[in-house]
Order: sequence, then structure tokens, then C-alpha cells
Amino acid sequence: MIKAYLMYTGNDGDSHFKTGSIAEGALVKADHVLFKETPAHSSFDWHNDPIPQYVITLSGILEFTMKNGKTFVIHPGDILLATDHTGTGHKWRLLNDEPWKRIYAVFQEDAETHFIPDNS
Repeated sequence: MIKAYLMYTGNDGDSHFKTGSIAEGALVKADHVLFKETPAHSSFDWHNDPIPQYVITLSGILEFTMKNGKTFVIHPGDILLATDHTGTGHKWRLLNDEPWKRIYAVFQEDAETHFIPDNS
């Protein structure tokens, strides 16, 4: 199983996250793929995720923070399933001296994401 974090908007309007994994061998209906690099020591203040997507980290270690103060750390190879399109949003910052290299895989609205929460 590949480690993953589901980031979503809760009933309270705040962004939250669950830890889990993506089912191995899962095929997901994707619309398009985007490659992006952000310089080391970067950060991005409060924002929402614009579209439902996987964010697959290739390099860089990031800390994501929710409005309630809870955090999680993404390492290379981890997958972020970003679905917090409304509400208070989240912020992130790079923790190490590497740029954040990543792939955005935008999935179709009706796509099965194959996210399996921990302890399910």
C-alpha cells in the first residue's frame, strides 16, 4: 500500500485530514497531469485546493497545517488526496533544503479515489 493523506472540508467548514493509503494497482479516471517545482524553503499561507487531485511528492518534505493546529508531514513517495475545496483551507511549508517537486493528477469528478483510511 502507498501511504496517503486525505485532506477534506468537514461539516464545520474547516479543512481536516485522515491518514491511510491508496489501494495498490488502482486505476483512477484522470483528466490531466501537471508537473510543478517550488524552490526550497518555500511556504504557502491559507488556501483551499482548487480541484480534486492527487499530489504526488517526488522531492521535498512538507508540513501541512489545518486551522485547528493539527499537522501532518509529507515525504517523497507519499500521496496527498486534496479535496478541501471550500472552507478555511490549509497551509504548507517546506521543512528541508530540497525543492518541492510534485505531480498533480487531476481526477474526474465521479472517479473512485481508492483511498483506504487507516484502521478501516
